[in-house]
Amino acid sequence: MPKPQPKSEKIRKEAEKAERLAEQLRANLRLRKTQAKQMLPGDADAKPQP
Repeated sequence: MPKPQPKSEKIRKEAEKAERLAEQLRANLRLRKTQAKQMLPGDADAKPQP
């Protein structure tokens, strides 16, 4: 059984995880925006069907 962590260490680890996840989210958003800009306006696959 793992040794219990002090609250301050647990809070620090949670904050670090949240920062990593936020950075990954921002990187993914930048990638998606770049991909969207590269799509051709006449590309039938890129346009959703109504």
